[in-house]
Amino acid sequence: MMITALANPKRFLDLSRTVSPWTCALAVILLGIGFYWSLFATPPDYQQGQSVKIMFVHVPAAWMGIFIYSMMAGASLVGLVFRHPLADVAAKSAAPLGAAFTALALLTGSLWGRPMWGTYWQWGDARLVSELILLFIYLGYIALWNAIDDPVRAAKAAAVLALVGAADVPVIHFSVDWWNTLHQPASILRLGGPTIDKAFLVPLLIMIVGYTFLFLWLLLLRMQTEILERRARSLMMARGA
Repeated sequence: MMITALANPKRFLDLSRTVSPWTCALAVILLGIGFYWSLFATPPDYQQGQSVKIMFVHVPAAWMGIFIYSMMAGASLVGLVFRHPLADVAAKSAAPLGAAFTALALLTGSLWGRPMWGTYWQWGDARLVSELILLFIYLGYIALWNAIDDPVRAAKAAAVLALVGAADVPVIHFSVDWWNTLHQPASILRLGGPTIDKAFLVPLLIMIVGYTFLFLWLLLLRMQTEILERRARSLMMARGA
């Protein structure tokens, strides 16, 4: 299986160095097309006006925050159960990226909320609060890795936190259905199909795919760096011994 084959750090490094330039190129192309299309080729919304274009940054960032954390939780489970040597590397490398996307989603959501709701923040909105909790979980996960010197113990503790924090993911997704909040309900991933006009939906999907390739490129770079740092640390400890 591919996952078993990539358990060898050298094999992963060789493959990631081959794939990285392609993910970078796709990210640049898709984001370039997406930004141009969303900013210059989409009309203003009949209710939101030009502020609707914040959606093209906000929605992909919010999606990535949830997607990356789900990936982290999956990698943490693989690391705990199957002892995959690169599972904790993937989760640790993804965490700062997920935190950055989540912070961007909160920032752009606040900017969009000011003209639409009359306020930058609303504590009564379940989607906003659960998204903020996700950011705190990301930060706690990163802090836990940095607080424990032993990589093995740090990986186990962080994996447990990642799995516990995964309970927030369905809360974020279904919060607009479970509670009566200011945040609009799901308009893309819904049983009846998307409710967004194609003039907005197509560039939005391009931006989401572009964000995804951007994340994959940065994740590969961070994993490469983490593997090389661990290898250098092992060599230094061996020389010291």
